[in-house]
Amino acid sequence: MPLDWKTGGLLLGAVFFAAVLLVKPIGVSTQFVILDGILADAVNADLVVQIDEGYASSNAYLNKSDGKYARSVANPLNYSFVFVLAMALGGFVSARMRGGIKQVDKTVPALWRANFGSGSAKRYAVAFLGGFIVLYGARLAGGCTSGHMMSGMMQTALSGYLFTIGAFAAAIPVALTMYKREA
Repeated sequence: MPLDWKTGGLLLGAVFFAAVLLVKPIGVSTQFVILDGILADAVNADLVVQIDEGYASSNAYLNKSDGKYARSVANPLNYSFVFVLAMALGGFVSARMRGGIKQVDKTVPALWRANFGSGSAKRYAVAFLGGFIVLYGARLAGGCTSGHMMSGMMQTALSGYLFTIGAFAAAIPVALTMYKREA
């Protein structure tokens, strides 16, 4: 049973407010880098090493901020990484509650069907490609939509507003180009 946008927006706002109040602002793109580091460290045990008072890495990115990311690779069970795992679990639970992946495939939005047909392979490919592009852009920007746009705007950070303007300036022409036919 889907939420209407008002209820969803209020719940999302409450979650962001609670996160800032209790722990820290939400942002997750760095945690995908940490996951890459965990996988790379499993293959190359010398990638992250413990030193006197912390961690260091042969990878310059993981070694940033006095080994902050290297520490996260060595000890991944922290708030941010568990949050990313919970996002994946939440997506799985949501799909199951809606009848599973096969059931979700049957409910292709009319706008998508009008422009691209009802097959699921193209939808999955576009979703993967779009996710890859957004994550790549997030790393270039030093943060993701949840960190810059949502948490940043909630904290009235100028960078959050600038990022949001840029995101919509890119998203609107892409949507107009992709969805030329109306449902």
